[in-house]
Amino acid sequence: QVQLVESGGGLVQAGGSLRLSCAASGRTFSAYATGWFRQAPGKEREFVAAIRWYDYSTRYADSVKGRFTISRDNAKNTVYLQMNSLKPEDTAVYYCAAGLRGGSWFGLVGEYDYWGQGTQVTVSS
Repeated sequence: QVQLVESGGGLVQAGGSLRLSCAASGRTFSAYATGWFRQAPGKEREFVAAIRWYDYSTRYADSVKGRFTISRDNAKNTVYLQMNSLKPEDTAVYYCAAGLRGGSWFGLVGEYDYWGQGTQVTVSS
């Protein structure tokens, strides 16, 4: 079992920044990748970014490339999502997730086994 707890969401003006944190506990060594997803009202949950545990490789959705950065701190068992140049369309509930299989690298929702409770990010125009 892996437990994930997100924090760091809030209200920010367009152009501003936020840093989300995802604190992991439990059998974190079994994870293949950790990802961030988001879900806006009335829309499907979508992939934002992922980081692979064994080599620190990262990948991003096209909509956030160059603005968001995913990173991790092994000592703290925490994954971060630094979000800069935020836009109103970034408004969503952001979820952290851990995948145990290689398919999680490709950002498929169904390939992730554990999910956090989500944190709200609201970007005002």
